[in-house]
Amino acid sequence: MNARVDDAGWSWWPAPAKLNLFLHITGRRADGYHELQTVFRLLDWGDRIGLRLREDGQVRRQGDGLAGVAEADDLAVRAARMLKEAANVDQGVDIIVEKHVPAGGGFGGGSSDAATVLVVLNRLWGAGLDENALAALGLRLGADVPVFVRGHNAWAEGVGERLQPITLPQAWYVVVEPGVHVPTPLLFADPDLTRDSPQAKIEDFASGSLVGNVFEPVLRRREPAVEAVLAALSDIGTARLTGSGSGCFVEFDSQAAAEQGRAKLSKELRARVAAGVARSPLLDALEQH
Repeated sequence: MNARVDDAGWSWWPAPAKLNLFLHITGRRADGYHELQTVFRLLDWGDRIGLRLREDGQVRRQGDGLAGVAEADDLAVRAARMLKEAANVDQGVDIIVEKHVPAGGGFGGGSSDAATVLVVLNRLWGAGLDENALAALGLRLGADVPVFVRGHNAWAEGVGERLQPITLPQAWYVVVEPGVHVPTPLLFADPDLTRDSPQAKIEDFASGSLVGNVFEPVLRRREPAVEAVLAALSDIGTARLTGSGSGCFVEFDSQAAAEQGRAKLSKELRARVAAGVARSPLLDALEQH
């Protein structure tokens, strides 16, 4: 997906979705946050962000906005305002978030939107922040934002911010969002949530011994729609949950196999096929801009 500038002065940028190929909780910190281990996989599917610079210094959201999200709470708007303050930028920007990634599905849509705004406006405004500084700003917006800022598949620890790039084999995914959302704090507070998974290493993941998502049994019990989707996907492969959301997926080693798997599913599931990518489409767009 390439960046482009239209006749009205908008430049358009990709904000890719992600999958968590596994997700464990290994403990809880003194500040109440949980320690995680996971692998982030970036996809070729995602939102689009439109940006148009303003000379009056204002940061404004345009278009229809996000359903139920006030402009001041929109992560993309908050990212722009945070960068403007941190870098002491005089310019402003209009922002359009063209949503394709469903909210609450565990695909990182809002976090990716924020990361795209940070990375691109840093370039367009000439703010001059390096990747580490942008990732630190992103972490203030959400634990998933840094991986999108850095733009590479990663082994992650901490709350998800300690990242180590990881090389993953080419893969395609049948992805389904059941259309339900349980607030993350409720999931973390669930008494049945496993919070003491043993510490693992990248080698464990590479060997195939690291599987599962600690939120899956909790969501299966709380949400019949998640249970139903995972059961349906199990007919075409190993069904998994991503993040703490309700999104489910099955991995395939070829696009043809993924398409064949999707064709076996009921059309009511609204399944899609997405390709895993070696690095974020946003980095490619920046190089080509």
